[in-house]
Amino acid sequence: MTASGFVIGVDASRNRSGGAVAHIRGIILGSEPREVGIHKVHLWSYNSLLEEIPDRPWLEKHDVPETKAGLPKQLWWQYAELPRLLDELRCNVVFNTDAGSVCPTRRSVVLSQDMLSFEPGEMQRYGLSKARIRLEVLKGVQARNLKRAHLAIYLTEYARETIESQIGKTTRSVVIPHGIADKFRAVALNRLEWSNQRPVQCLYVSNAAPYKHQWHVVEAIAALRHQGYPITLTLVGGGSGPAQERLNQAIAHCDPERGFVTQKKFVPNDEIPSYLAESDLFIFASSCENLPITLLEAMASGISICSSNRGPMPEVLGEGGCYFDPESPASITKSVQSMIDDTELRQSSTERSVIRSKAFTWERCSSETWKALASACI
Repeated sequence: MTASGFVIGVDASRNRSGGAVAHIRGIILGSEPREVGIHKVHLWSYNSLLEEIPDRPWLEKHDVPETKAGLPKQLWWQYAELPRLLDELRCNVVFNTDAGSVCPTRRSVVLSQDMLSFEPGEMQRYGLSKARIRLEVLKGVQARNLKRAHLAIYLTEYARETIESQIGKTTRSVVIPHGIADKFRAVALNRLEWSNQRPVQCLYVSNAAPYKHQWHVVEAIAALRHQGYPITLTLVGGGSGPAQERLNQAIAHCDPERGFVTQKKFVPNDEIPSYLAESDLFIFASSCENLPITLLEAMASGISICSSNRGPMPEVLGEGGCYFDPESPASITKSVQSMIDDTELRQSSTERSVIRSKAFTWERCSSETWKALASACI
């Protein structure tokens, strides 16, 4: 601690996913760290992320050239160079925004954002593959970091209980959820009522992956169409590998003429609100999540929601939607059918989800994170 306050180092050098980038932006922009005794924050990352962060008098941004190189050089920088920089700048603690960090500094706060290695049964979906080996290695690294951290931050209570049931209780831990951008809340203000004059438009925002189960959603929507329901499905997020192949097979079987299923490739986050505004029903069929940010965004937008009953989804959504087994097309069909047929259920659950979404703000996330980091300096 300097004479004027604590000094925090933040390693965001490997924050590549949209959720990870949104998280670091939300923390930096959401509140004032000097209110809890933090005098200086040093942020290490790559240029394009640093350029998205407005200047602050307490913030010093550092470009990491190694982020332009391959993974071995990135890991070497984290292991060998970052500890030296932390010492030179007299940082009281380092905030590892990725639990897979290899930085050996012991005075650390570690953020857990990845559940895939810890959710029972999920790694097995990858079979004997490079992806499976990577997940096994990552599990060991994350477990070690969370156990040795001065403080572990989880995004949901479900994540904390699930991970700690496998690695043991961490020394100190807190739950601090993500926030939701205001652009998604604005959608709820202008949302149109359901209309019987056009098909029910369903939306699922996620890349194709073994635990996302888009192929089961396609089968479920096809079953509803066979029952006479006018309904369409838009899948946003693209995909590759075996999961995309399985999705392609489901579409070819259920909708060979592409009459009701549309898949969009990667869509920038700024365009997602328009998809939510133009849709009637949001379907979320993942079986493994830490804190599903696309579900949070849907809740804030005021759209009706049918969600997987796995993981933290019930904790997050509460009574704000209708649940299903993500591995059962029949269960998905029943859930969607209930939401279409029951106007009262649709209205009441949507009202509840919007109310619940108000608890997820970047101001809250930022304020609680700075308080946690300050407490770790003592």
